[in-house]
Amino acid sequence: MPEPITFPRDFLWGAATSAYQIEGAVREDGRTPSIWDTFSHTPGRTAGGDTGDVAVEHYHRYRDDVALMADLGLNAYRFSVSWSRVQPTGRGPAVQRGLDFYRRLVDELLARGIRPALTLYHWDLPQELEDAGGWPVRETALRFAEYASIVGEALGDRVSSWITLNEPWCSAFLGYGSGVHAPGRTDPAAALHAAHHLNLAHGLGAQALRAALPARAQVAVSLNSAVVRAVSDDARDQDARRRIDNLANGIFHGPMLHGAYPADLFADTARVTDWSCVREGDLAAAHQPLDALGLNYYTPALVSAAPEGTGSRRADGHGASDHSPWPGSDDVAFHQTPGERTEMGWTIDPTGLHELIMRYAREAPGLPLYITENGAAYDDKPDPEGRVHDPERIAYLHGHLAAVRRAIADGADVRGYYLWSLLDNFEWSYGYGKRFGAVYVDYETQVRTPKSSAHWYATVAGAGELPGELVAD
Repeated sequence: MPEPITFPRDFLWGAATSAYQIEGAVREDGRTPSIWDTFSHTPGRTAGGDTGDVAVEHYHRYRDDVALMADLGLNAYRFSVSWSRVQPTGRGPAVQRGLDFYRRLVDELLARGIRPALTLYHWDLPQELEDAGGWPVRETALRFAEYASIVGEALGDRVSSWITLNEPWCSAFLGYGSGVHAPGRTDPAAALHAAHHLNLAHGLGAQALRAALPARAQVAVSLNSAVVRAVSDDARDQDARRRIDNLANGIFHGPMLHGAYPADLFADTARVTDWSCVREGDLAAAHQPLDALGLNYYTPALVSAAPEGTGSRRADGHGASDHSPWPGSDDVAFHQTPGERTEMGWTIDPTGLHELIMRYAREAPGLPLYITENGAAYDDKPDPEGRVHDPERIAYLHGHLAAVRRAIADGADVRGYYLWSLLDNFEWSYGYGKRFGAVYVDYETQVRTPKSSAHWYATVAGAGELPGELVAD
């Protein structure tokens, strides 16, 4: 048998969730609607008309869920705060009942020896801020900084790991470009303006956190940076790859890590916007020192120049829409990458995770990296004895964790891995039809059942090593 693959002794083994996907209790303790409440209650927006109204009742079951994490041997948990639960209008003073929930959650985690990693924004903008213009307007970034200060002051004595934004690409381009995410708008210029104001919000939020938190606190951001590959070495295909890489990656890591947008991004999108939303001082504000960088990875992207006169084809894995989330790229074609796929239709390719890690090890040398999301959806079902066997997910996790360890061996400073997701949950526009959880949830009874992958992951986390060879479940 091959030797086990050993991880560093202080490596964090965690799982991740987000507020709207699991909490439920959407009308309790002062919470008001977010854009996802509005979107999911709009006919035709989500599969089966599903909403997060109940989700998996984590708001009332959090103690049991934390106990479950402890039983699985997790030493870290990444969760998000619902902005509209804490600051219902997106302005003004906090609702203490909302903050109290997160105080109780964090206290429960700490009592169980689990390190909390708090994400301030995982896509659930208060509806009142969207009504005032949403992320395409500058004011939203200013409001985010105020919100960051509120949460930082309330929980800074308990939480040492902070993440400003989760996947701002999705917030900007799926929310305002293709419209497959809340708020469901389809305006390419608005999507680009939203991206800029999310960069600004990150920087202002990081400043607000540093003013509110103890010096020991760690401030980071989680990006779903894409691994973009071209179908060939042809110059036109390579240029398509460059353009999509700028829209997927450079548009965020440029300002956040380097204080500048890629020079050719403005030229590529000039027919969409003049970028007048970028004001003097914005890029300096976005470029705040970070203590770590979170990377979310699921599958690579494969692109080419679209054959002339055919228009773009989109097999980019980001949902069906007549509107593209890639402004100014109508002549770029997206292709399904070859190989086995998950229930989402996403190709399984651990080499992409290794490639992504090594890119950011070069892009931001000296900056610690965390894999803040990685996982797979499968059509999980209990067997007659009530057990849930998911060998496909175990194979997926084994391959991707091996890629993480290879990156560490190649010199990358990767300090932790957060499995997406702890629980089956509301999967955005897919409703409850896609199960990413290591723990199966019966949505009728809310009974939790750890799947085979949860037990496997617990064994790996407890030993700090992967089996050298994957044994079928």
